[in-house]
Amino acid sequence: MEPLRLKVLEKADVAFLHRLYNEPTVMNYWFEEAYYAIETIEEDIDKYKTNSTLRRFIIQKENQPLGLVALYDIDPVHRKAEFAIMLDPAKQGNGFALPATEAAVNYAFRTLNLHKLYLIVDEENERAIHVYEKAGFKQEAVLEKEYFIEGSYHNVVYMSILEEDYWKS
Repeated sequence: MEPLRLKVLEKADVAFLHRLYNEPTVMNYWFEEAYYAIETIEEDIDKYKTNSTLRRFIIQKENQPLGLVALYDIDPVHRKAEFAIMLDPAKQGNGFALPATEAAVNYAFRTLNLHKLYLIVDEENERAIHVYEKAGFKQEAVLEKEYFIEGSYHNVVYMSILEEDYWKS
């Protein structure tokens, strides 16, 4: 059986992304409205394909898309970036989140030579926090009432993993 892998995001992935980006249960955890037109996604792919501060990958297993991982705001001076992941709701609960997170962390430190990878996660998303901790992320802070989702403000947990901790594991 083929292991999970990260594939560069391409135009062929637009239909899959359109489905994910319009799923409220997914987008609520990205603190965004589930409101994306196909044309907007296509334009976004074109706009950012040569952007050196962004890397987006489709998570795949046996050529089937499972979700998306991304590194945002890649900063070559301070050698840090923000990590984000979204899994297809139909694929959640099957053990894909940890290896996908680990693959992105490996890419961040081994390929991009980053010093720090950080993320924000809804404090209520205990499953995700558990996965991030298993991948080596540590909680640094709780930001109170940071995002407004479905009628209420949510606290977020700021987590990170440092290069030296990655290489120790």
